Amino acid sequence: MSARPLLIELFTEELPPKALKRLGEAFAVAIVDGLRSRGLAGSADEFRAFCTPRRLAVRAESVLAQAPDRQVEAKGPSVKVGIDAQGQPTQALSKWAERQGAAIADLMRASDGKQECFYYRSTQRGDALAAVIDDVIAEAIGKLPIPKMMEYQLADGRTSVSFVRPAHRLVVLHGTDVVTASALGLVSGRTTFGHRFQSTGELAISDAQAYVHVLEREGRVIPDFDTRHARIAAMLEHQASALGASLGDAEGVAPLLDEVCALVEWPAVYVGEFEREFLEVPQECLILTMRTNQKYFPLFDPQGRLLPKFLIVSNMEVDDPSFIIDGNQRVVRPRLADARFFFEQDKRTSLADRVPRLEAVVYHAKLGTQAARVERVRAIARDIAHALGLDPWASDRAAMLAKTDLLTGMVGEFPELQGIMGCYYARHDGEPEEVALAIEEHYRPRFAGDALPQTETGTVAALADKLETLAGMFGIGQLPTGDKDPFALRRHALGVIRMLIEKQIELPLDKLVGIAFDAFAGHVSEAGAELASFIHERLAGYLRERGFTVQEVDSVVSQRPALLALVPARLAAVRAFAALPESESLAAANKRIGNILRKAGAIHAVACDPKLFADDAERALGAQVDALAPLVERAIAERDFTGALTALAGARSTVDRFFDEVMVMVDDERLRANRLALLAQLHAMMNRVADISKLSAS
Repeated sequence: MSARPLLIELFTEELPPKALKRLGEAFAVAIVDGLRSRGLAGSADEFRAFCTPRRLAVRAESVLAQAPDRQVEAKGPSVKVGIDAQGQPTQALSKWAERQGAAIADLMRASDGKQECFYYRSTQRGDALAAVIDDVIAEAIGKLPIPKMMEYQLADGRTSVSFVRPAHRLVVLHGTDVVTASALGLVSGRTTFGHRFQSTGELAISDAQAYVHVLEREGRVIPDFDTRHARIAAMLEHQASALGASLGDAEGVAPLLDEVCALVEWPAVYVGEFEREFLEVPQECLILTMRTNQKYFPLFDPQGRLLPKFLIVSNMEVDDPSFIIDGNQRVVRPRLADARFFFEQDKRTSLADRVPRLEAVVYHAKLGTQAARVERVRAIARDIAHALGLDPWASDRAAMLAKTDLLTGMVGEFPELQGIMGCYYARHDGEPEEVALAIEEHYRPRFAGDALPQTETGTVAALADKLETLAGMFGIGQLPTGDKDPFALRRHALGVIRMLIEKQIELPLDKLVGIAFDAFAGHVSEAGAELASFIHERLAGYLRERGFTVQEVDSVVSQRPALLALVPARLAAVRAFAALPESESLAAANKRIGNILRKAGAIHAVACDPKLFADDAERALGAQVDALAPLVERAIAERDFTGALTALAGARSTVDRFFDEVMVMVDDERLRANRLALLAQLHAMMNRVADISKLSAS
């Protein structure tokens, strides 16, 4: 029988919107994998995944009713075990052949690579779609990444099943034919339902290929998530443009667009409004309540200011949407009024007056209260400011006030606004602008790719906040394990790395780590080395993401650089050096020197003595090292790392000649020690910028 499209749909109650797309994709992939593993679909055959708030479905475009027969080869006992001394089949061989349903004469002999064994080849009939469809569906359901199972009772009143939401219909169509199947207490058919309110009722799917057409024309459902997503995005952009407005930042719009796409089956976009007086509230509060609580899309003017308008993505397309718009406007007003109430109430108590109340907020059972934490962050901030030559007062003040907005009603209602509201309240309290900005900026970067603090005070506060968290958690042994990182230590370490590198802050990492642990005054274990190693591990990943190779990164990071701000320049120098024709030979020589020095152990000569040079190659290398040393030192002092490494390229022939003509490990102890000292001097000079041995292919 020729291949035909196979449609499988589970019609359910409303599925969790944030998990919908992932569930839809996983269901489709698992169904198709199950068909392919049974030979019913080819490895390259196309399929389409569908998901709406009330269905998971897949259509595999080319599925056989019966899989082709296949040759199966079973391996039996070795010839030594299967044949006795008289050349007759042993009982072991006879029993094995019987289990295969084969006569001894039908068996073959072949080597398995180690010994000669018996084999039996047979033809196995391919699986029938009708016979395996239940297993395919059950396996797919079992593999779904369901966030939380729901147990519910079937119509018989006795049987219970578990699924993400109660399922009510199962459609299994192979071309035009219903394939009898059962899952979750349902028996397959060809009928499903369309839109909850706007469809024509029960829908009969005549053909698997007609699925999308029937749902769209009769059911008022767009079953394809991406198609629905694109339509909503286009309608939103069209409406915003017609109003001379925009939807705002992509980071805020994208997840909301994904979510509303998982909430509607037949989208329509309408414009809602609210009173201008609400714009007196910080716009971040209004934006958050509209996006998070109501799933609305706020609108902005060309300058990025919030407008008293928003877009509603409705699941109903009607000629007169006034009742939908009015209903949504009535719903949003109390939410905006709540935000205004919190804002007005919060302003009655200054941030400074809230500081003592941090004593009542537990930060961590082993690290004390938020008040104790704030004192540590203040100490770290002051020390960093001093190290950078900044006035420490502003950094200290920002650190003191940075956590107080956690005690406000607005942040209690919307935790996402911490820092942002602190900035508004600090301005209201008359705090200096640099302090107000630093309160917001000290959380940055909040996530990968987030903006860094823009002010010096904000940068100091952000470094202090993250270093305090890292030192505290390392000091009590709360390290990340596997995928678990409850205190976001990896993110904090990456934030420190980004600020030091991208803002070119030339403070040694070990100094910063020391400042952080000093703030704990011995109340936690000293884990500075472990924390520095952790940060260097994160540094390696950060650099690889910026396009540097594993070898390039390893050559610099393996040296545990103290000034992270200089690491990109050192890596650029490594890349330029690696492009030189002399680089491979020098990298190999550097690796060889390192191995020699490791095997030799302690070097007896305090310094290399040119008077002990015994042959010309040795003298030439000594002269080369003496000539290069000041050039390399000057280049490094001037931060010309490329120049330092390029200067070494001129030593290639001299180094090669030395190893061709000079025996390092000679019997004469003084001569051997002097040559080791010369190599140690060369090795140190070659590795001033990076460990170039890491670039060696050998």
